[in-house]
Amino acid sequence: MALRDAILAALTKGEYSGYDLAKAFDVTVANFWAATPQQLYRELDRMQHEGLIVARTVEQEKRPNKRTYTLTEAGRAALGDFVTRPPKPIAIRDELLVQVEAMTVESVPAVRVNVAHELEAAQAKLRRYEARREYLLAGRTEQRLLAEEDANLGSYLTLVRGIAFETENIRWCEFVLESLSGRG
Repeated sequence: MALRDAILAALTKGEYSGYDLAKAFDVTVANFWAATPQQLYRELDRMQHEGLIVARTVEQEKRPNKRTYTLTEAGRAALGDFVTRPPKPIAIRDELLVQVEAMTVESVPAVRVNVAHELEAAQAKLRRYEARREYLLAGRTEQRLLAEEDANLGSYLTLVRGIAFETENIRWCEFVLESLSGRG
């Protein structure tokens, strides 16, 4: 999946400025796609040049003008092509796993620190994801949300995957820390 596909998916929810899109990424797609604001802006420029999105300038009184982006028909078609083709197999690229794999007796303390940092980060993400889950549920049960025609269904389903992922990250980090206790 390319960043462009994640941006196209985000723009199905409506018109966004680059800044708003970056914030939305942090809240919605951060559980399965990471991008810096600089990457987003570069990709927005490319997508506009390719005719997948259109930008308009919104004049603001006490702030600088901003550009907002919406999908074009070509953008919707590109997203439709992406959604209907089989996904590529998942490939894990995790620096921490390489560090654990390469760990020596001398590096155990440093790896333990890195795993502890990952544990803290995963716990923080899980708290954010669980708060987002409560927001999307809006007082409904999960069964009710899934039964309703709701524009947030895709967001909810991907969020559930993010919650499961971070829950497993926490479990694994705790297992590693327990396994390394008393070593190094």
